Amino acid sequence: MNLFPRSVLHSLIHCLGFFLASVSFPIHASEKPNIVFFFIDDLGWTDLGYMGSEYYETPHIDSLAQQSMVFTDAYANAPNCAPSRASLMTGKYTPRHGIYTVGDPRRGNNKVRKLEPIENETVLADDFVTVSEALQSNGYTTASMGKWHLGSDPRTQGFDVNVAGREWGSPSGGGYHSPYHYPELVNEEPGEYLTDRLTSEACQFIEDHKEGPFFLYLTHYAVHTPIQGKEELVTKYQQKTKTERHNNPKYAAMIESVDDSVGRVLDAVNECGLDENTIVVFFSDNGGFGGATSNAPLRGAKGMLYEGGIREPLLIKWPGVTSPNERCSEPVIGIDLYPTFLEMTDTPTLSGVELDGLSLCSLLRDHESTLDRPAIFWHFPCYLQGKGDPHGGPFRTTPAGAIRMGNWKLIEWFETGRLELYNLDSDLGEETDLSKSHPEDLKRLHSAMIQWREAVNAPIPTTPNPQYRANRN
Repeated sequence: MNLFPRSVLHSLIHCLGFFLASVSFPIHASEKPNIVFFFIDDLGWTDLGYMGSEYYETPHIDSLAQQSMVFTDAYANAPNCAPSRASLMTGKYTPRHGIYTVGDPRRGNNKVRKLEPIENETVLADDFVTVSEALQSNGYTTASMGKWHLGSDPRTQGFDVNVAGREWGSPSGGGYHSPYHYPELVNEEPGEYLTDRLTSEACQFIEDHKEGPFFLYLTHYAVHTPIQGKEELVTKYQQKTKTERHNNPKYAAMIESVDDSVGRVLDAVNECGLDENTIVVFFSDNGGFGGATSNAPLRGAKGMLYEGGIREPLLIKWPGVTSPNERCSEPVIGIDLYPTFLEMTDTPTLSGVELDGLSLCSLLRDHESTLDRPAIFWHFPCYLQGKGDPHGGPFRTTPAGAIRMGNWKLIEWFETGRLELYNLDSDLGEETDLSKSHPEDLKRLHSAMIQWREAVNAPIPTTPNPQYRANRN
């Protein structure tokens, strides 16, 4: 519980941050690096040209990849939107903030849920000091443009500027085409495309704040449902030869609009003379939606703890530090970006803030180095309706947890206690369950996951659902 009103706490954070910055980090504001952070919604691991797609066209993102460090084993903190974003903002695993899923944790037919899920928070509590608040304390102007999904206004969580951010998880009103009504973004005329407009707002922000430093969180609603592309791009992909893996013209059009956004924003950075002092990050909040794209060769899709639901594209360009065309295979996760941004900008960790993530700066300086971390974890004690349950049920996922340790990955299903073990080095598609043939590895990973759950007070659902019917099918 906060001892001060939110406004007073913000003032104290700002004053403390400016004092620490002036004492410990005597850097002129213009020398602090800007950060442009593209955060895409529901983009799958293979939905980009540089990741192997032969149908979707992403020349600007592919060019950025050639200038960046490419993280091949990067993960979201959850298989769907809100918990992933809460972990990104706080640098904490989901049990720390209590946002486990989107909305109701009981999504799906009540009669086929064996357990009562853990209750879910839908708003990020004011007690947490977000990465944007930390950067504000170091003199950064901060802007959130696009999807927020953690409450009614990101300006209560450390952003100076909010364009189109509310508690909504997908575009409101007419979807991606105007007319629409968002905070600081209203257009009554039909036809404007939301991704394009957010891009224009981002470019104007860069121009207005080119004296820096700034943190631009361009968090596109795309490529989340509804699947709506610009008509001319949809027509283009309807005429293009489809592939077995990727063959959705409307989704392809949405991805091209995201790619155009990356190109336009980076052009604005260059035109303002900021290219050598701007860090660029490109990431996604969870795996591709199975109704729109394929995540193959990964198993599963959005809403699942299989690789297709949580493994993401991640690019980081840090001028003067990263080298072009470098690839890093170290497992990293969304909570790592908070401490990474702090180290990149010489921003002190504010008093009382504890982070679960690790800074990636050592990897960015030397892609062959490793992080001193035994494992990364997921905790999803909720239900999501939809196809995908490997055990024949009607859910994308039942309550579950997962751990990745080295090349090994374990998934535990809380309804049944079932354990699945995979070696991602030899079985990226998680086709062969090794839980019976590798009992020592199974025990090692499961013990580590239990210890982690105890450390973060991760609740496991155990209460039977009184309306459950044993015959699920």
